[in-house]
Amino acid sequence: MGPRIRTTLVGSYPVPDWLKALPSRQALVDATCVVLKIQENAGIDLVVDGELYRFDVNHPDTNGMIDYFVRPLAGVRTSIGREDRRRFRELAGMSFRAAPAGVVEGPLAEGRLDLPGDCGLAKSLTHSPFKFTVTGPHMLSKTLLDRHYGSPEKLCRALAEILAAQAAELQADVVQIDEANITGHPEEAEWAAECINLVLEKVQTVPAGHLCFGNYGGQTVQRGRWSRLVNFLDRLRADHVLVEIAHRGEAELKYFAETDREVRFGLGVVDVKTNVVETADQIARRIERAAEVLGPERIAYVNPDCGFWMLPRSVADRKIEALVAGRDLFEGR
Repeated sequence: MGPRIRTTLVGSYPVPDWLKALPSRQALVDATCVVLKIQENAGIDLVVDGELYRFDVNHPDTNGMIDYFVRPLAGVRTSIGREDRRRFRELAGMSFRAAPAGVVEGPLAEGRLDLPGDCGLAKSLTHSPFKFTVTGPHMLSKTLLDRHYGSPEKLCRALAEILAAQAAELQADVVQIDEANITGHPEEAEWAAECINLVLEKVQTVPAGHLCFGNYGGQTVQRGRWSRLVNFLDRLRADHVLVEIAHRGEAELKYFAETDREVRFGLGVVDVKTNVVETADQIARRIERAAEVLGPERIAYVNPDCGFWMLPRSVADRKIEALVAGRDLFEGR
């Protein structure tokens, strides 16, 4: 009989130095195998591919969370000029980027984006239950300069329709939609949830979400509070939602308890904004406290707050091991 609370990661893993130094298709496959094997050896129940194929050494700031999805799209210009930068800086809520990821100049279409192809390759490299991650339409819409749709809602919906069509073909055991901007813009929650649900509803296996407050060099990008997102969480048509809590502290757990009882969580019990490796006892105590506030039946997974890509590999690997050890300690296994 398996554990009641399962372990998983959010998505990204530090790009190995040897892959950066000598990238090739075979090296990428080999590196992905390494990432999967590290998780399997540690005992992670639901593995991820590390998103290594999304990394572009020329655009490292978001580790491909944005550019991987935006650059292949038809209708988007990715050569950015000074006037594009000026207009982007004038937009409200865009201060987290110096320039847009692209300029929308016409109707969006999937172009060369092939999520099912990348998902299929990664899944073929492991026999473990596998999760594939997709940056959500709200996050993507916030990084683009729109010269076609005329409203953030329309742009977000167009992106959602493209992602939904591809999500329907993803064969991963779990498909996770990542949103790291709505936490700072709860006033957009109503239309953002509608667009995100367009994608979640097309997932043929288990749909999941991930919400965090961003991470760059250990710094929080979005300023906000979970208290303002209770209704948003209730709207999401996901099996479970992974949430950042380890870095923020357990005081906000009470807001998750206010959500509909059907909302289940992937609880962030590993802080990715520090190089300090948690002990198994620390993680077990975080799970115990969350179980007291939420009820253990509402914790579907325990996981890091966010992806590991900005940490040293040695730190990430030890945090992965600690995550499993802490879960096992909590369950008395």
